[in-house]
Amino acid sequence: MTSKTLDCSDIDRYLGKPMQPGRTRDPVANNDIRRWAQGMHFPNRLHYDDDFAAESRFGRLIAPQSFPVATDDGHGAAPACVGTIPDSHLIFGGDEWWFHGPRIFAGDLIRNERVPFDYVVKETKFAGPTCFQRGDNVYYNDRGEKIATQRSTSIRYLAEAAREMGSLNAASEEPVWTREQIEELEAKKFEYVQTLHALGHGKRLWDDVNIGDKLPTRIFGPHSIASFTTEWRAYLFTIWGSMHRRTDLDLEALGFTKDMAGHENDPVMERQNPELTDGAYYGPSRGHLFPEWARTIGMPRGYGYGASMGAWIIDYFSGWAGEWGRVLHSNAAYRGPAFTGDITVMNASIIDKSVDEQGRAIVQVDCKMTNQLGTVMATARAEIELPKK
Repeated sequence: MTSKTLDCSDIDRYLGKPMQPGRTRDPVANNDIRRWAQGMHFPNRLHYDDDFAAESRFGRLIAPQSFPVATDDGHGAAPACVGTIPDSHLIFGGDEWWFHGPRIFAGDLIRNERVPFDYVVKETKFAGPTCFQRGDNVYYNDRGEKIATQRSTSIRYLAEAAREMGSLNAASEEPVWTREQIEELEAKKFEYVQTLHALGHGKRLWDDVNIGDKLPTRIFGPHSIASFTTEWRAYLFTIWGSMHRRTDLDLEALGFTKDMAGHENDPVMERQNPELTDGAYYGPSRGHLFPEWARTIGMPRGYGYGASMGAWIIDYFSGWAGEWGRVLHSNAAYRGPAFTGDITVMNASIIDKSVDEQGRAIVQVDCKMTNQLGTVMATARAEIELPKK
């Protein structure tokens, strides 16, 4: 076993201090919204079908509530992974979101203000001493309206310890699905799509739902390198020249070994050889798409993006709420990633109803995300506003 310890002391000097903001160069376009909905496998016609959206309360295409994270240059993780932890790697550990009211449309220019928040070290079965670090992202449009606040959690650990402890070895074999099983999955996935179509422009009224009611089951997958790549390309920062790149980002200084750090999001290298800055091929993010590099950081095979899991959760809640409802708050904890070959199954139920001091009619829902074996991948709890009439 490794005798190394997790030295998190460098984080302290960053806490509470604003970082360089995340800034896209161009206003949001309708195709950015469509690409995001497609990449997150969210077939809500409000986000891609012009004719349907024109008949909605918004009168045009609107971005999913999950879209703000697509406008950041690092999945919202930047303020949750500052400070050097030597020889470390990280995965997403969770996201808490507060939505403040304004929605995102084509023509909006989004910026993200970022401040590191806190961290704690705990012992885990995954990698021994593990740092759970949090940071805040606040998203604004170009009119100064606050759209959403995201408190992101990263899990930082020694990759060597994760490899030696081997807690994910049981997930090393990719399952094989028969054609009949795939057809059955596709039928179940379409059942969920039909629930979105059935609601259409209608209202899901607060008075018509009850504690104990279940939300429709949502299924993703089987996941693959192709599906993860589609998700990756939905994030605007993966496009060459799309962002005002950070000049204070040094992945090697954060603890990544030189061969793992690469030049991801490097503004100087982007002008010289942009392919070297693309995390799909080089740098820490390639572990998602290349099994060899996944194993290097203690993962058994290709694995999905934590920010995408967070988007799946927000989309699941908002899709059920319909165009007249909205997610107010969601708190999700990620326990394990989606691996290639696995499916993801989402189920939720209403656990409370209330009217708050602002007169908003709210339901609280509890959600669990599992794979085909019933292994819990994430849990979430959210407050959703529904119309009264």
